[in-house]
Amino acid sequence: MPYEPPTHTVERSLRATTDAKIIAGVDEVGRGAWAGPVTVCAAVTGLRRPPAGLTDSKLISPKRRAELAGELEAWVTSYGLGHSSPEEIDALGMTAALRLAAVRALEALPVRPDAVILDGKHDYLGGPWTVRTVIKGDQSCVSVAAASVLAKVRRDAMMAELGAGSEEYARFAFDANAGYPSPVHKAALAQWGPTAHHRLSWSYLDALPKWRHLKKVRFSAEAAAMESGGQLGFDF
Repeated sequence: MPYEPPTHTVERSLRATTDAKIIAGVDEVGRGAWAGPVTVCAAVTGLRRPPAGLTDSKLISPKRRAELAGELEAWVTSYGLGHSSPEEIDALGMTAALRLAAVRALEALPVRPDAVILDGKHDYLGGPWTVRTVIKGDQSCVSVAAASVLAKVRRDAMMAELGAGSEEYARFAFDANAGYPSPVHKAALAQWGPTAHHRLSWSYLDALPKWRHLKKVRFSAEAAAMESGGQLGFDF
């Protein structure tokens, strides 16, 4: 399916309106997975012409995506990766875990960026960063598209390495599903239960009576306030 290649339009706009010189595109992968970390990449690209075929990582075949990631590593000005573990996701919730991973990625850059472009409509990063959110930024913005590919390839490799590390994890076919729900993953969960790399606060455990007792419940500040007023609330 044909697509419009990403451009530097948003990067140029930020330079013109905020005087930002160093701009990082930020994208995440693993938000909807049942196992493994959520991974964020921050990529600084400048305004040079990107490698051919760059777009949202989900629109690129795994083979080409891996090739493109190699090209991007040499092409970008700099990039940083950050992860939040399943334990951090369970303890903090996804929004806070995303922010933690994004801050880690940004702090891994050799120079702090003046502005950040986030894929999507929700600013989960916040101050003190200067943030511009762009819906489908991984398709329209060069720096976000680069971050999308680098994050996806790195996290997929991490999950494949995990699956190859032991017979216990091989049952879940992490090399094929990267921790996302799939028939093999679901069957393994039903038979063997979650591993140390699964997110235990997620609702998939509700459908597994044998393992439901392992589910973790995270209280939010709002729930605590409700409880103090005589009501009980949960934030999943």
